[in-house]
Amino acid sequence: MATTATVVDEAQPLLGNESLRYDGANGKNRQADIVDFDPEGDEENPMDWPTAYKWGIVALLAFMAFTVTFTCISLVPVANEIIKDIGGKENKSASVLLVTIWELGEAAGPLFIAPLSEVFGRYPVLNIANIGFVGVTLMASFSPSVGVLIAARFLTGLSVSSNVLNPAIVGDMFISEHRGAAMSCIMVCPLLGGAFGPAIAGAIADNLGWRPVLWICATIAGVCELLLLTCFRETFKVPILRRRAARLRKETGNENLKSNFEITNQNSTAQIWESIMRPVVIFASSGVLQAMSIFGSVSFTFFYVVSTTLPDICKEFYGLNPTETGFVFISSSVGSLISVVICNRLLDRIYIHLRDTHKGVGLPEYRLPLVIVGGFTIPLCAAFYGWVPALHLPLTACLAAVALMGATGMLGFLPVMSYVVDAFGLYSASAMTAIIVVRCLMGTFLPLVTQPLVERLGWGWAFTVLGAFTMCLAPIPALAMRYGAKWRQRSSYTKAE
Repeated sequence: MATTATVVDEAQPLLGNESLRYDGANGKNRQADIVDFDPEGDEENPMDWPTAYKWGIVALLAFMAFTVTFTCISLVPVANEIIKDIGGKENKSASVLLVTIWELGEAAGPLFIAPLSEVFGRYPVLNIANIGFVGVTLMASFSPSVGVLIAARFLTGLSVSSNVLNPAIVGDMFISEHRGAAMSCIMVCPLLGGAFGPAIAGAIADNLGWRPVLWICATIAGVCELLLLTCFRETFKVPILRRRAARLRKETGNENLKSNFEITNQNSTAQIWESIMRPVVIFASSGVLQAMSIFGSVSFTFFYVVSTTLPDICKEFYGLNPTETGFVFISSSVGSLISVVICNRLLDRIYIHLRDTHKGVGLPEYRLPLVIVGGFTIPLCAAFYGWVPALHLPLTACLAAVALMGATGMLGFLPVMSYVVDAFGLYSASAMTAIIVVRCLMGTFLPLVTQPLVERLGWGWAFTVLGAFTMCLAPIPALAMRYGAKWRQRSSYTKAE
């Protein structure tokens, strides 16, 4: 797999030799005919776009993330009823799979979506994926059987895998010191989707049935797509500079004008194949990425573990109906929101403080202190969540346990994305794919293991076992914080500093 020839040396300027003189009028370096952004400010450079417009894109990405989470989680409180309605009988494995198969789709999508965005740009890939999302959501709403519905949910997860591009788009527009705040804001709206999705879906399903829930999801997704088509602009520097170089060649007649990314002169087929394989190459070459992928995936998967077990707990121990169960899910989003606020206020501050105390040298590892806290608190909260129904504690204790699961899970996962964006720079979309693929595989199958554990050991001991397993992974972010700067140098795709 010959990919090393096109690896960018990220210890050097990504956009060409800084010693070359820049011609602001023509948008190129005179001596080498390298088309580049104007270092004094360039309206086509996403880093130089007006702050209000950049935050407008962040708001648009947040709306898209809300739509995705709303659609994903809205069927959770009524999954058992859906399977019984179209399958004729209760099937717990099928109802769990109805929820988690989404993650399997998300595991497959990034393998193509992320690298294709590095070839063709974020704009076309993002829009094509979202148009597909609307179509398969409608397909799910008209499913005549359990098999078709599960297949449609898989395709829905596949088509929303454009969410892997959100951190990369933030990295395209913001410098390191401001990325944490932007990423935290993008994470707020999914929490709202996760909070109100189950409550709204439960109420609608009780009165109108479950199919209208998906019609509402498709409508919201359609509005989101219209906004993306009209308001979103390309953020990835590679296609922007490629188009600028083509325009200048046409205007000046100088066929030597090229962007730095065109110097390799690869044909499109080879470039696409290399880009598709790049996530595998990056994952295989980076031990720290492998370790953080496993840790982050387990932290996030507890969201699905709670989602698939909470309806049973609410019905069996507290006698709640689907509408009331939907409102219980709000506590998870409240806990997650608390962690997002903490990350929003502290993630960049911690990074800047550690950078300033290390002679102004900023390292991606400075994003990890909050992850360390999450890593050691998730196991304790998981055990608490399991013992609440085992000891028949009151509903308030259940709400507290769900909120703590949401808070610690987000604290153990959200800063990991900022870490990957900082560490892998130009290849952040492909590196994020590794995190998402492992996370999605874990999110698909770990909840399927949880139910047999509960049946065999009971709620308390089952979640104690899950907590103990998670505690074994807790030292990973601490080790990455201490040794990650050295470990990252073993990969050609990560930054030298």
